[in-house]
Amino acid sequence: MTVATQPAPTRAPVPVLPPPVRSRFTPLVAGSPRLTGWLGPIGIGLLALAMRVWNLGYPRSVLFDETYYAKDAYALTQFGYVQDYKESANGDILDGILTGLWTGEPTQVVHPDGGKWMIAIGEQIFGMTPFGWRISAAVVGALMVVVIARLVRRLTGSTLLGCVAGLLLCFDGMHFVMSRLALLDIFLAFWLLCAVACLVTDRDWGRVRLVAAEQPVGRWGPLLLVRPWRLAAGVCFGMACGTKWSALWFIAVFGLLTYAWDTGARRAIGVRAAWLKSALVDGLPAFLSIVGVAFVVYLLTWTGWLLHHDVYEQRFAFGYGDDPPWGSYLDTPATTWFGQSVEALRSLWHYHLMVFDFHTGDYLEGKTHPYGSQPQGWLLLSRPVGVEAQNDLPPSTAGCTAAADSTCLRQVLILGNPVLWWSGAAALGISVWTWVRRRDWRFGVPVLAVAAGWLPWFLYDDRPIFLFYAIAFIPFTVVAVTLVIGRFLGDHTTGGRRWRVGAVAAYAAAVIACFAFFYPIYSDQLITHDQWTLRMWFSRWV
Repeated sequence: MTVATQPAPTRAPVPVLPPPVRSRFTPLVAGSPRLTGWLGPIGIGLLALAMRVWNLGYPRSVLFDETYYAKDAYALTQFGYVQDYKESANGDILDGILTGLWTGEPTQVVHPDGGKWMIAIGEQIFGMTPFGWRISAAVVGALMVVVIARLVRRLTGSTLLGCVAGLLLCFDGMHFVMSRLALLDIFLAFWLLCAVACLVTDRDWGRVRLVAAEQPVGRWGPLLLVRPWRLAAGVCFGMACGTKWSALWFIAVFGLLTYAWDTGARRAIGVRAAWLKSALVDGLPAFLSIVGVAFVVYLLTWTGWLLHHDVYEQRFAFGYGDDPPWGSYLDTPATTWFGQSVEALRSLWHYHLMVFDFHTGDYLEGKTHPYGSQPQGWLLLSRPVGVEAQNDLPPSTAGCTAAADSTCLRQVLILGNPVLWWSGAAALGISVWTWVRRRDWRFGVPVLAVAAGWLPWFLYDDRPIFLFYAIAFIPFTVVAVTLVIGRFLGDHTTGGRRWRVGAVAAYAAAVIACFAFFYPIYSDQLITHDQWTLRMWFSRWV
């Protein structure tokens, strides 16, 4: 009698994810992809650094809000916390006098110290001079060019498109000017760009390992608990928040986007109810890696404050202006290390409430500033910010070529490159359509980044806010432009390849030519009044 045998159970094949980088954009640069993928971005980064470092110490003066951050950074290196300074401090510093600048009292800083510590690095190396307090911004600005080139290369698989993105950012006027000033916003933009680049890299990292885990999918799929690129993103987000609080919007938006990516990856390998299971196996570790690490790094940026919390308590804790006392816990100061640590953290919390009230309360509400602007006009460069101006310089001024009845002037104007910004606004609209209608996840990256950096300011348009806040999201506008260029170029099967490449080259040339045209008012060059008028295209630019 023959006994029927059942076939041996076979192992279910592991579903295959789409490749991490879908080659919609075909690389156009010959040679080793790994080598050219680094040499190109680094070369453009060095060009950006040279442009930003050239004559960096000029004007030899304290420009705009450098009056706060340059001195705050120097105070951190001298005392460990920020002190009030005397009215003559700016003049004394420019004269090389670095003693007797301070009052001995802590000042009410309204931004964390992370960005100021970065400014302080340059001051420690090159001295308390205009070059010293601006060099960190120049280096960070150049690094941003490298990071954006690598980010776009990862998104598109094209070294050429990555280099195009780096080149566009290199020749943006706002990025150029902000990279030559000791303000906080360029550091905020740098850390945000790095954080997003880390998360995009993590997306590929995670998908490769989901495919490589040669095991049945099961109910949950492979576990990826420790993800180094997410830890790096947490560090970057922490430094961004430790520079300005507006980075919190990016953490919220990209935290949700990361969860969406994880859900899509697990659904692609056959996990059922992936939205729920991913929240548990990916979401909780991601929260610790990104938010938890960011919180720790953020606290570390307040180290100087925490170590000197007693001087802040003496000045602010018992009622300061309209702010109420911090609490009765200070009536009996702690004596143990643990008790003092808890006390310092409680005091830091109350200090945060003071700072939050400064930014959102009645103090700034309804106030105006000559260079203030509404956020709805930022993408179109509605109101640039002047940080330096020397007007009505007579024809006798050395280098002035004005006619006898005219004058010359110098100006530093925070103004984006009009060709780049206006085309960028159109590219963002195309990106929204491509992301939603074609479900191309890559276009969601710049769309959500611009939304996180721009839309929250509509909540605070009743107080002075400025166009240069857009530096936090202009790199992502450049990403949108480059992705649209990639779709325009198509792949090697797309017809009209030569004229398409020629059109892209013409666009890049127009961006560079526009930068060259406005360069005199980006860099405080001496020009005639007529030459300046040619560059004031709208009355709100004056």
